[in-house]
Formats: sequence, structure tokens, C-alpha cells
Amino acid sequence: MGDTIAKNKKAYFDYFLEEKFEAGLVLQGSEVKGIRAGRVNLKDSFIRMVNGEAFLFNAHIGRLETTHHFYSHEERGSRKLLLHKKEIEKLIKAVDRDGYTIVPLQLYFNARNIVKIQIAIAKGKQLHDKRNDLKEKDMKRDVERSIKEYK
Repeated sequence: MGDTIAKNKKAYFDYFLEEKFEAGLVLQGSEVKGIRAGRVNLKDSFIRMVNGEAFLFNAHIGRLETTHHFYSHEERGSRKLLLHKKEIEKLIKAVDRDGYTIVPLQLYFNARNIVKIQIAIAKGKQLHDKRNDLKEKDMKRDVERSIKEYK
């Protein structure tokens, strides 16, 4: 993976991540410029299968002021994901199972400066699982502090 542009921290907290995939995105030029400027938010975004194809919904990619209105894009529009046929079949099977969904994890540039998105098959966490994660996080932080103070 290359330079991370945007990360969906909420997905790591709300879901158990089963399997991760790398996908390309179909973008317009103004969208790529907005991504390069860092105007991306994946917080409330989700992935849905439509007619055997994967689409990213509700991801916010901001416009630049210098973009002409004729060439500008819809900020929260749907964007097609580029995946191999076998990966799409795997994702469709996963979504058909109860409690599983597909979530975007992060947006980044790969080695050849192409925008990629990392997605994952995920299962929703219960409230007690989230509480356990917070407890573990607090304990790790306390241990790190005590080690730092000991030195």
C-alpha cells in the first residue's frame, strides 16, 4: 500500500473484519483532484452490490474551488468499484449470509499513483464487543504510560 489519503476508523470499531480486498475506483478528473487535495471522508460510506457490480455510496469527495462547474462532480455520488469477477462472487456470497456487510476501510494511492480503496467483508459488533475493545485499548494505553514513566 502507498500513501493513505483517508481512513474509516469507525469501521474498525463497529465491525469484525473477515477478509480484505483492494479495488480500483471509477473516478472523474475533478474527483481525483479533490482526492489529491485530501478532501475525502469515508466515515458514513458503505458498499452495495447492484446488478452484480460493487458500488461505493455516500463517500464524500469535496470539490476544489478552481474546478469549473461544468466539469465538477457530485460530492456524495455513487462510484463503481473495479474488482475481479471471482472477488465480486465472493463478496456477493458473503453479503447473502446473515449479519455480513462490505465496508470501505481506506483510500490510498498505490505505487503507480492510482487511487485504490481497501474494502473488507465485515460482521457487525455487539455493544459488549465494543466495550471490550475500549477496555483493551485503555489497558494498552495505561501499560504504555507506565513503561514510559518507568524509563
